[in-house]
Amino acid sequence: RPGARTATVNLALADGMRKLAAHLRALGHRRFAHLAADVDSWTFTSRAAALGEALAGTSLTTVRAPLSIAGAREAALRLLDTPGRPTAVVCDDDLMAAGVLKAARGLGLRVPGDLSVTGVDDLTLARALDPELTTVRLPAEEFGARGMSALLALLDGSEPRTDPLPVELVVRDSTGPAPA
Repeated sequence: RPGARTATVNLALADGMRKLAAHLRALGHRRFAHLAADVDSWTFTSRAAALGEALAGTSLTTVRAPLSIAGAREAALRLLDTPGRPTAVVCDDDLMAAGVLKAARGLGLRVPGDLSVTGVDDLTLARALDPELTTVRLPAEEFGARGMSALLALLDGSEPRTDPLPVELVVRDSTGPAPA
């Protein structure tokens, strides 16, 4: 209802996408794909907008896919089995990145030799994949603590913090120099 106070916690997701883009550009990548979650949510819209801005002046193809390993794999098979394919795929989620890794392996592409792949979340899965996934770590514990603090602040009649929680780029083995 209008004027109602709410407890919200935001993450600096746009900053995370900019960090991924800067990392990949520094590695020489110029042909990108964004495997975007086919979910109508401000969080994914924000990621796409930030990535598009950060990769302005490069070749960026956006493909929407279900937020699942299988859905991402199917979309990636179509995306990667084309001439002029991207050299780097930025995924909205670590699960989607796992699907891209499966598709790349099925097509005989080496990660990161032929293709760099990134995710977002830093799920436990990111370290279990081979190669280990470069991703953006979301501070899950701090997110929960901030949510509780925001709720308690509202109940107490004070203003909760509204600054977004920072995210961290975690570089692992799924990214490397762009192929020649």
